[in-house]
Amino acid sequence: MPRTVTAAAALSVLLLGACAAPPMGPMVQIMPGPNKPFETFQADHLACEQFANQQVAGQAEVANQQAMGGAILGTVLGAGLGAAVGGARGAAIGAAAGSVMGAGEGVGASRAGQYGIQRRYDIAYSQCMYAKGNQVPGFQPMGAPPPLSYAPPPPPPPNYPPPRY
Repeated sequence: MPRTVTAAAALSVLLLGACAAPPMGPMVQIMPGPNKPFETFQADHLACEQFANQQVAGQAEVANQQAMGGAILGTVLGAGLGAAVGGARGAAIGAAAGSVMGAGEGVGASRAGQYGIQRRYDIAYSQCMYAKGNQVPGFQPMGAPPPLSYAPPPPPPPNYPPPRY
């Protein structure tokens, strides 16, 4: 029985260490727009962090619940297979092995979830900062529309009669 307790404790430590967390902040470098005071840039930054947080709200909890479900499923399946093969002792061994396998799967799922959450956060933050006129790598600064790519038709010659419709 102490081995089962040890396996459960190890599983708990693995899962707690692998939990996905809400992003702490943007992982993209944004520069102030041309002639923008730094104080205005800081206000933009705070507003856009809040916007990005709203866009990913609750996603870390969902990723953690999915990872925990995978670990629990691994434990249950391992116990069931172990019991089918080796009785009560096999169930304990299967549960321990299943919990370790499930925890490993949970760690991978949490890492993937964390990456996706951070990516969505960074996209929302970058879009917001760009919309506020700041410089975002990979995007041209907003400005006047490009000039027309064609020349207007020349005016008619003098004393030319108007067209008939």
